[in-house]
Amino acid sequence: MKKLFILAMSVMLFTACETQKKRYTQQSSEIETVKKHIENYNSKNYDTSLYADSSKTFFNNSKTPILVKDIVAYHKANDENYSSRGFTGEDPEYEMVVTDEGKVWVNCWLDWKGTMKANGNNVKMPIHLTYQFIDGKIVREVGYWDPTEVVLNLQAIEAEKNLDLDDEDEDIK
Repeated sequence: MKKLFILAMSVMLFTACETQKKRYTQQSSEIETVKKHIENYNSKNYDTSLYADSSKTFFNNSKTPILVKDIVAYHKANDENYSSRGFTGEDPEYEMVVTDEGKVWVNCWLDWKGTMKANGNNVKMPIHLTYQFIDGKIVREVGYWDPTEVVLNLQAIEAEKNLDLDDEDEDIK
């Protein structure tokens, strides 16, 4: 009887392990979607079909979303600052996680590099992006990075423009 009980428990244990959905993986269709999304960003092909219509994007904040209808304009406005920019492809990391509540998230850690259009300075920074998926579509995108170097460059460019304007004003007098 004891052997029968142990055998039954072993069968239940192995059966339970086989039917459990993977909670963590580095290979999934959602990861491939994120890789395609990154590839699209690098080529400036802003394909919003990867998003659900109600998707919300949060870059360096958790309160003010960018809606799908506005995401292309957001990227194009930022692109005006760079002569080149994109994710480098150096040691990217991707993972998919299924939370206790059954939510599907893909996390990625990437290096980004851009060349400022106005002064030619190069900026390189690590970026963390995470995407929530429902039915194969991105419903939430969150990105965090330290924008300090970009902001300092933009401030320096603006200060240089103001100096040039001041010099022109002096020349007129």
